[in-house]
Amino acid sequence: MSTVLDGSTRSTRSTRGGRTDDAAAAPRGLLPVVLTATFMTALDVFVVNVAVPSVQADLGAGPAAVQWVVAGFGLALAAGLVTAGRLGDRYGRRRVFGLGLALFTLASAGCGLAPTAAALVGARVAQGLAAALMGPQVLAMLRTAFSGAAQARAFARYGLTMGLGAVFGQLIGGLLIRADVLGLGWRSCFLINLPVGLAALGLVRRCLPESRAPHRPGLDPVGVLLVTGALTGLVLPLIQGPALGWPLWTWCCLGGSLALLAGFAAHQHRATRAGGSPLVDTRLFRSRAFGTGLLAQFVFVLGQGSFFLVLALHLQLGRGLDALGAGLVFTAIGLGYLLTSNATHRVTARFGGPRTIAAGGLLMAAGLALLALAAYGVPAGSVWWLAPGLFVDGVGMGLVIAPVTATVLAAAEPLLAGSAAGVVSTVQQVGGALGVALIGLVYYGAGAPTAAFGHSVLALELVLVAVVLTERWRLPHRHRTPRRH
Repeated sequence: MSTVLDGSTRSTRSTRGGRTDDAAAAPRGLLPVVLTATFMTALDVFVVNVAVPSVQADLGAGPAAVQWVVAGFGLALAAGLVTAGRLGDRYGRRRVFGLGLALFTLASAGCGLAPTAAALVGARVAQGLAAALMGPQVLAMLRTAFSGAAQARAFARYGLTMGLGAVFGQLIGGLLIRADVLGLGWRSCFLINLPVGLAALGLVRRCLPESRAPHRPGLDPVGVLLVTGALTGLVLPLIQGPALGWPLWTWCCLGGSLALLAGFAAHQHRATRAGGSPLVDTRLFRSRAFGTGLLAQFVFVLGQGSFFLVLALHLQLGRGLDALGAGLVFTAIGLGYLLTSNATHRVTARFGGPRTIAAGGLLMAAGLALLALAAYGVPAGSVWWLAPGLFVDGVGMGLVIAPVTATVLAAAEPLLAGSAAGVVSTVQQVGGALGVALIGLVYYGAGAPTAAFGHSVLALELVLVAVVLTERWRLPHRHRTPRRH
């Protein structure tokens, strides 16, 4: 039994297997703390794109250094997520989350105070590793601290937070650089994390319940080495390959990563069958909802991450907007996203997760179709012709992000929450990196910026429709909540 102080009352609840029996007993401060960390992570993925020109001018960073300022964070984040999920299972999710938050805040200070481009790259890698420590713990805590309607609301707010960080990251970065607070320029994009991170860190012990797997699973050092090498070999060429023209080493890395992934899968399967402590318990994949939902999430993340890239390129290269102007256009997606994301749990309760996800995917495809028409039809017109398509895409995003994550994690037993959260977070990062690499082939191969944007959104639309039609019939429909009379 564990006792948790929520600020005014004490409530005692069982935490066997890492799950609370009384969802209402979850501290009221849990969501604000973990979602603050989630927002900071999502923001730092996108805000750096706005800061790059200023970084180049201030630190004299060359093209390779700039690429690593962007890529170092994503690479460290992707490579560390599965292992971080196991650390939370073994040592306690609150403890590992708090450590990640402290390191993330410290690394943000390192970014903001970096005297050289090399120091900035190192701090960004440290930021990514710290974000990896936090990510799986957030998902695992939402899975184990809440159940039923409370869990659906928690995941809806998680999806809202992720989307807001992604959609408004460029706008926030543009505003910070334009404001030039205390003459800090681009450094304020990182230093803003300090007061926020310190405030959240002060609430960790008070607001977050501790949970862990019941039998203190081992660290599986062989699995750690295999998955870290595999993900590094996969994500690194995906990030660097398009800009470098896919030299031989990128293909060698991809081939090596596939071999390591196969070895990792075989090792995890053997460890599961032998009753050991694999990083990824392969019993997770016995659930059709987990495997199918994971595939759906992979494709949605693949499409959305690459869409944000081509939209930013189109607005700045094709339409001649600066970073702040482009960020303002992104608000059209944000408005649509806000309209649906905070109410997704009610829509899911009424119609079921698979139907909600399918409807969201089709709305996203419709929004992309409107964007293609605007790109091809009015290449010289106002950029706000794009707004209807962006708004519809945002509405669809709001119906997809939280339900697909909740569907995957709900299919995992509470005992496997940390392992499942690590897999989900890794799929998100790898899907985003792969999407950027693939859409770059379409975008840069099309020639003129307007045609490149149109071709890219049409390709993404076709992928979305195909996935929705396939996954709509494969996801189970038993999670629908009956209406109350």
